Amino acid sequence: MFAGTRESALLVYITAMIALMLSVLPLPQLLSIAWPNLLVLAVLYWSTMTPSAGGMLLGFVAGLTLDLLNGSQLGQHAFALSLVTYLAIRLHLLTRAKPIFEQALFVLIALFVYEATLWAIDGFSSHHTGSWTRWVHIASGAAIWPVIVGLLGRLHSPR
Repeated sequence: MFAGTRESALLVYITAMIALMLSVLPLPQLLSIAWPNLLVLAVLYWSTMTPSAGGMLLGFVAGLTLDLLNGSQLGQHAFALSLVTYLAIRLHLLTRAKPIFEQALFVLIALFVYEATLWAIDGFSSHHTGSWTRWVHIASGAAIWPVIVGLLGRLHSPR
């Protein structure tokens, strides 16, 4: 049982690293507006389906790495992603028992909380808060949630 936990934690961190690389991928302007934050979606998936494998550490380290790669304020993404990870872990039993459509609504709310936290931090620190396009990836992230569940669900056996 201990070896299975170690393997699932390794799987969690490998998929999070792949999602991080896809999140910071340079894209054309039009595509980058609607491109969902795949790192947040991966962290939400693992926090919901196997919260003991990644835990809060996954959200914090992933957010801190995103801060470093984006050149944003240190701790901004770490705090927002840790908050979303906490909510996902806290509600994981309720969320994963729901149909995929209701899970996508939870993801929509979680992505909104994530982006609203980043927006508030930008506003409080007198940084540019962005335009309405800042919020577009929330809808695309919720829309792609069934694909994320299908892909990552094939990599492990739910407990």
